[in-house]
Amino acid sequence: MSKVIIPRLDLNDYTNGSADERKEFSNGIGKAFNETGFVTITNHGLSKELMAELYVEVKKLFDLQEDLKKKYEIIELAGQRGYTSKGREKAKDSNTPDLKEFWQVGQFVEGEIMPKDEYPDNISVSELPRFNEITKEVYQKLEHAGTHILRAIAVYLNLPENYFDEKIKNGNSILRGIHYFPITNPDSLPADAVRAGAHEDINLITLLIGASADGLEVLTRDGDWLPIKALADDIVVNVGDMLQRLTNNKLKSTTHRVVNPPRELMGTSRYSVPFFLHPRSEMSLACLASCINNEQPKAYDDYTAGQYLDERLREIGLKKN
Repeated sequence: MSKVIIPRLDLNDYTNGSADERKEFSNGIGKAFNETGFVTITNHGLSKELMAELYVEVKKLFDLQEDLKKKYEIIELAGQRGYTSKGREKAKDSNTPDLKEFWQVGQFVEGEIMPKDEYPDNISVSELPRFNEITKEVYQKLEHAGTHILRAIAVYLNLPENYFDEKIKNGNSILRGIHYFPITNPDSLPADAVRAGAHEDINLITLLIGASADGLEVLTRDGDWLPIKALADDIVVNVGDMLQRLTNNKLKSTTHRVVNPPRELMGTSRYSVPFFLHPRSEMSLACLASCINNEQPKAYDDYTAGQYLDERLREIGLKKN
């Protein structure tokens, strides 16, 4: 199976480039999100050293004893802060949980008082003070990069460049550290048990900081599963369902999965750190009028981002009815 080639764009062309370079970046990301659904971004604001240290700290977290990790799992938070143990999350249309555990860091609210039921406090790991520091730093750097990427998307959509700015300020974004644990007894697993079942992301855009091993695959427009492999220093960015709804399928949320490794590597771990950029709960996801026409009639009911997030958290098993 050959690797799919996805466009590689330089965010510096948009943030500091000429008018022509900014326009080329905006067109490039729009074209990528129409064709492959994914793009890789360089000069995103995270140094190679910071990314490497992040993965060191994430590994330290998941290396903690099970009883220590469990003390950071608060079920009523629906996985939105702190630790989520093995067997709790599944793909929307699957009955079998993913083979993973994860940790989520949420918004560091500034300048506002936000409702605690939507914005619970972040959970600090007392055993790993550097983990707490570096996840906050990475969260804020990725939020900054995502703001500029959304500005370029807004330009592509012929919206005001700052269309998304206030909608994502103190938005409900999530930084997730994932551990796909070793598969020690593969023959005992259900036939459909995989590290991450085929799914689309819930949010506006996802920014992914590499991964420690192969396994990410994207479903192409032709219906083929092909692996995604970015350069080590790049981040991978893809469209989520909220942006798909907003644009009435002009920008399509791409189906992707994380497959199990070859049998000889099943005893190894895989780590991954995506940043799910969410808007504020009150943002309307009603299809943009400019994206509705006779050839593309309105495809979705009007939802707010909060309503949609709540629905999806129930579908993937993190929130109970």
